[in-house]
Amino acid sequence: MSIRLRLILTLTLATLAVWLSAVVWIEHSTRAQVEQVLDSRLAEAARMVSSLLSDHRIALTDPGALIPVGEHDGYLRHLSCQIWSEAGVLVGQSSGAPEGPLTEAPVEGYSTSVIEGEDWRVFTVVNADLGLRIMVGDSIAVRERLVFDVIGGLLLPAAVILPLLAVALWIGVSRGLRPLDRLTEALRLRSPLDMSPLPLAPAPPELRPVHQALDGLFARVRQARAHERDFTAFAAHELKTPLAGLKTQAQIARRAPDEATRQAALAEIEASVARSDRLVRQLLDLSALESGEAAPQAVALEAILGEVQHDLAPLAAKQGVALAVAGGEAARLPLPRVLLYTLLRNVAENAILASPAGSAVRLAARCAPGCCVIEVRDQGPGIPEAIRARVTERFLRGPGAPVGGSGLGLAIAAAAAERLDAGLDFPPCGPEGGQVVRLVLPRPG
Repeated sequence: MSIRLRLILTLTLATLAVWLSAVVWIEHSTRAQVEQVLDSRLAEAARMVSSLLSDHRIALTDPGALIPVGEHDGYLRHLSCQIWSEAGVLVGQSSGAPEGPLTEAPVEGYSTSVIEGEDWRVFTVVNADLGLRIMVGDSIAVRERLVFDVIGGLLLPAAVILPLLAVALWIGVSRGLRPLDRLTEALRLRSPLDMSPLPLAPAPPELRPVHQALDGLFARVRQARAHERDFTAFAAHELKTPLAGLKTQAQIARRAPDEATRQAALAEIEASVARSDRLVRQLLDLSALESGEAAPQAVALEAILGEVQHDLAPLAAKQGVALAVAGGEAARLPLPRVLLYTLLRNVAENAILASPAGSAVRLAARCAPGCCVIEVRDQGPGIPEAIRARVTERFLRGPGAPVGGSGLGLAIAAAAAERLDAGLDFPPCGPEGGQVVRLVLPRPG
């Protein structure tokens, strides 16, 4: 349902509800006032007839004489009057009065009776001096018609006004939504490549947050596109280098004058393939981190450290680096396993590549209530202070970076840590040298 139609229906239904509530309230109020007024008229008419009888202005010479109380126009025409003796003899009545007594109530005052299947409201006066009972009553149906006429006078204008009100609401809402229509048209005609802010124009206060949100979205998309362009350019550049090396070494191997030259060229080809493979894997890891969703599960910390050690053992052996793991026993963390594995693998791989032959890389974990801390310590040159604050940027490689690196390992680790709500820091090198990468994981309980 469109906003325009929803607003019109809401306003129309709200107006109708208010109108009907007013009708109900007026109906109750009118009914109470009509009953009060007409009851007073009954009592007044009955006392008037009793007074006329006492003053002998009405002579009851013949039983059943007509009483002139009902010979008027308007409401009085609907009144019926009867005069009964104490002996139960009808001595006078108004024209149109029922044949039987208006009420069987033995005392003065108001009463309700049913005459020929119709409800009547009756007021009785006892004239003790004359020994007469004067009854004046009217049909309750007459009262209902009076109330209905009042309510009908309210509903009839409503039936005429509500359609006009709906038209007026449609016009008013349509005019009120014109700024939104203009914004919709501007976005519809906008080029997909145009990420500039929306043009400044007078706008209602309700639309200003929408303008600001759209401008913020355009800015983020602009930034994301710039990152994508940089990412593509850097990836192409990083892949171009090993591919060029592959081509050169393949040509050398083809034209090698001896077996030693051919084997050296093949070794270089193998190194270039390994570098390309690592770069492609890291690019896929980074893409998965930025776009994928991973479900949390109970992760055994000792097991995942052992898996990282097992998977990186060939690289460590090739580099002549000892890879050791300690801690993490019996610790289980509710987090996405693939994120933690990707993070630790990339940090440990960077540490192995940065460490000189004959040195060691150590993965150590310790847990306490509330958190687990995992440290990856190497014996390499460490991160230069000049680039420490920017070390997680993509494709950033500092001076003296190891051969075969792509500058993506720590960027992947930082992205995974952010998804894990974990802390990742790189404390300065101590007197013993090397570099420590510290990961702090939240631990419930």
